[in-house]
Amino acid sequence: MAEPEFTATGVRIGKRLRSLTRAGEVRINDGRLELLTSYGKEIDSAPVQAVRAGKPWFAPHDRALADVNGTRYRLTLGDHEPVPGEQGPPTVRAFLDALRTAGGHRRV
Repeated sequence: MAEPEFTATGVRIGKRLRSLTRAGEVRINDGRLELLTSYGKEIDSAPVQAVRAGKPWFAPHDRALADVNGTRYRLTLGDHEPVPGEQGPPTVRAFLDALRTAGGHRRV
C-alpha cells in the first residue's frame, strides 16, 4: 500500500450545522480525497478532480470548505504550522496545496 500524499488527523468534520466527527481524518491517497471518522469509517470520498475546496474569507484560519459529491463539508484543521522537526496538525494551506498537486482543487 502506497503512502498517502496528505493525511490530517484530529480534524473536525461537519455538514451544515451538524458535526459528523470531532477527531476525524482527511486523507489524499491515490488521487482520491477521503473523509474518515475517528474509527476509520468512511464519511465520503471522491476523486480529487471532482472535489472543490477553498478557504472562506470570513472563517477562522483553521477552517476550509470542501464540496465532495455535491455535499459541502466544513473542515477544521490545525491553525498554525508545526515547528520544524516536530509533528503537528497540518494547516488549511497544506491541505489545499496537497489537493492542488494531486490534481484537484477547484475553488469553492
